[in-house]
Order: sequence, then structure tokens, then C-alpha cells
Amino acid sequence: MFRKVLAAAALLAVFGHALAAVDVNTANEDALRGIKGIGPARAKAILDERGAHGPYKDAADLGKRVKGMGGHTVERLQAEGLAVGPANAQAAQAKVAQATSGKVAAQPVAHQPPAVAVKK
Repeated sequence: MFRKVLAAAALLAVFGHALAAVDVNTANEDALRGIKGIGPARAKAILDERGAHGPYKDAADLGKRVKGMGGHTVERLQAEGLAVGPANAQAAQAKVAQATSGKVAAQPVAHQPPAVAVKK
């Protein structure tokens, strides 16, 4: 019984952690500092580089552009909840477009299989 409770708690922790991802392309300093491994200096470096050269394309781009962040560091930060990637950049651009125009921005639609009617 104890193992089942422990397994359920571990599952909830994993799912809760996945839902708490912080997008490096839209996060402010406080959100970045909420990631284990990012302190005030690293958060400032990430924000300064993003402000100077635009959003990060992927994890490798983040590692190349921010001093002191290599591949292993970026992987560890991603495991802690830092999100980097083209999908996040598209979402960020859609949010910016929506905020500036006041209209709903076009969102990419995921392919869904056709609905099938089932007779009972």
C-alpha cells in the first residue's frame, strides 16, 4: 500500500513539475530565478542577451549566446523546468501579436483525426 501511495505522489510531482515550465523567451527575471540553478546574474544575462538579439531558437542557441551556459547546463535547466524551442517562440509571438493588436492571433492548428460515429 505504501508503494502505491509513494508512486502516486511521485507521478503527481512529475506532472506538476511539467506544468510549471518557464519559457525562456517570455519569462521575466523573477520567473527565471524560480528555476533551480538560475540566480540573479544568470537571469540578467539571459534577459540582456534576449533583449539585444531576440528570442532563443532552441536550447543550443541559448547555450551559445549566454556566457557560462554550455550544453550540460542547459539540459539540467530544462530538467528543472526551463522551456526553450521554436514552439515556445511561436506561442510568444502570438501572445505579443494579440497584445499589440487587441485581436485574437491566428494559432497553428494541430492535425486531429476525423470523428467517427459509432452505433450502439
